[in-house]
Amino acid sequence: MERLKQKLNTKWASTIASIWIQCTSGSLYTFSVYSPTLKSTQHYDLSTLDTLSVFKDIGANCGVLSGILYTSATTFTSCGPCLVLLSGAIQCFAGYFLMWAAITALIPRPQPVAVMCLFMFLAAHAQSFFNTANVVTSVRNFRVYSGTAVGIMKGFLGLSGAILIQVYRTFFNNKPTSFLLLLALLPTINSLLLMWFVRIYDTTEGDEKKHLDGFSMISLIIAAYMMIIIILEHIFVLPLWARLLTLVVLLLLLASPVIVAVKAQKRDSQRVSQTCTCERDGLANKPHQLNAGKTRSRKDPDGYHLLPGDDDREIDTHTSDYDTLQWEENLSLLQAVRTVDFWILFLAMACGMGSGLATVNNFSQIGLSLGYSSFETNTLISLWSIWNFLGRFGAGYVSDYFLNTKGWARPLFMVITLATMSIGYVVIATGLPSALYIGSILVGVCYGSQWSLMPTIASEIFGVRHMGTIFNAITIASPAGSYIFSVRVVGYIYDSEASGEGNTCTGTHCFMLSFLIMASATLLGSLAALGLFLRTKRFYNQVVPRRLLHSVRE
Repeated sequence: MERLKQKLNTKWASTIASIWIQCTSGSLYTFSVYSPTLKSTQHYDLSTLDTLSVFKDIGANCGVLSGILYTSATTFTSCGPCLVLLSGAIQCFAGYFLMWAAITALIPRPQPVAVMCLFMFLAAHAQSFFNTANVVTSVRNFRVYSGTAVGIMKGFLGLSGAILIQVYRTFFNNKPTSFLLLLALLPTINSLLLMWFVRIYDTTEGDEKKHLDGFSMISLIIAAYMMIIIILEHIFVLPLWARLLTLVVLLLLLASPVIVAVKAQKRDSQRVSQTCTCERDGLANKPHQLNAGKTRSRKDPDGYHLLPGDDDREIDTHTSDYDTLQWEENLSLLQAVRTVDFWILFLAMACGMGSGLATVNNFSQIGLSLGYSSFETNTLISLWSIWNFLGRFGAGYVSDYFLNTKGWARPLFMVITLATMSIGYVVIATGLPSALYIGSILVGVCYGSQWSLMPTIASEIFGVRHMGTIFNAITIASPAGSYIFSVRVVGYIYDSEASGEGNTCTGTHCFMLSFLIMASATLLGSLAALGLFLRTKRFYNQVVPRRLLHSVRE
C-alpha cells in the first residue's frame, strides 16, 4: 500500500490528473449546444442571449481571484492546487445546476436577467480555477520545458469542447437540457476525484523532455482522431452503436497517458537505484567523474545544453542593470502592472485574443454572408477547436525547442504568430472561394498560440510565484478586446451594411472592413510583441539560461 502511494505521489501522476481535468474543463466552448434552449425557455431575445455570452467570456477570462488563491494556498500548504480545484468544482456545479434548474422549471424563472447572468458567470469562472491550478502547477513541475507543459495543458483544454460534445452526442443527442446537467456533474466529479494528485514537485529528471514528448504525441493523436470523427459526423448520420464505439476509442486514447507515466516512473526508480549503488561504491571513481565534468562545459550532467554563445562569455551573474535584477525576482501583481512589459503583453493579447474571439463568435454570420451553407459553417466551427489545439500545443513545443537549442527569445514567436494571424484576416476579407477555410486555419492556429505563449512568457519575465495572478490579469485583455471588436467593430459595421428582411447582409462587403481593421490590430499587436522581444532579448540570453540550469541542477 505504501509503495502504491509513493508511485502516485509523483509529478507524472500530477500531470495525468491535470490532463484529465483539462479534458472536461472546456464547457466554455459548448455554449452553442444549449443556448437555443436557454433562449426559448426563458423567452430571451438575441440581445439578451448575447449579454449572457459576454458574461460567459468575462467569467472564463477573469481569473485573478484564482491566481490569488493559488499563490496564497501554495505558500502555506502543499495541497494548494487542491483548494483551487475545489473552488472551481463548487462554482461549476452551482452555475450549471442553477441554469439547468431554471430551464426545467425546478426553480422559478430568474428575474431580473442579471440573476441568470450571475449563473453563467459562475459556471464560466470555474474554468479559470481549473486552468490556473493545472497550468501553473505544470510550469512549476517542468520549469526547463515550461512552454511544452503549458502547450499540453492548454491543448487538452482546447480539445475538451469537442470531447464534451462527443459525450453529449453519444448519450444525450438533441437533449440540450440534459447536457446542462452533464456540464454540472461531469467536470465537478472529475475534479473532485483527481484534485488530490495535482501537487507541486520541485525536482528535475534528465528524461523529462522525452516523457513530455510522449504526452504531446498522444494529444496529437487525439486531435487527429477528433477531427476525423467531426468530419464523419457531418457527412454521415452515425447509429448509436457507432457513436458508442467512437466514444470507447476516445476514452482509451485519453487513458493512454498512464503508459507514459508508468515508463517515466520506472526510469526514475532505476535512476534512484543506480544513484544508491554509486554511493555504496564510495569515492573510488570520483576523480574520474570530476574530470569528466570538466570536459562537458557545454552540457549539464543531467543533459541540459547551455544556449549558443555561452562558450564565448560567462553569464554575467553580477550585472548591475536594474531591469535584469528585477527579472530575477518573483514579482507580485502590483509590481508587475508597473512594468512596461506587462502592458505590452496586455496590448498584444487584446489584439490577438480579442479579435480571435470576435471571429469565432460571428462565424455563423460570416459564413452565411459569404454564401456558405449551414453545413459548411458548422463544420468550420467544429474544426476550430482542432486548429485552436494545434496552436496551443505547437507554439509551446516549438518555442521551447528553439529557446533551449538555439537561444531564440520566446516573444519572437508571438511576433510571428500575430503577424500570421493578420495575414489570415486579410485572406478572409477577400471573400474569395475557400478563403474562409484557409483564413480560419491561419487565425485558429495563431489564436491558440497566444494561449500557450503568453502564460509561459509571463512566468519567465515575472517569475512563477505569482504567475497565476499575473497571467490571469493579462487574460482580461481577451474579453476586453472581444467586446471592442465584436460590438464596436464587427456588429456596428454589419448592422450598417445590413438591409432587407431580418436585417441580414449578404456579400463580401458585410465583413471586409471589419477583417481589415482586425488585421491592422493584430499587426499592431505583432509590433508590440516585437518591442517586447527587443526589450527582453538580453534577458533571455543571460537570466533564462542561468535560471533553467539552476532548475536542472536542483
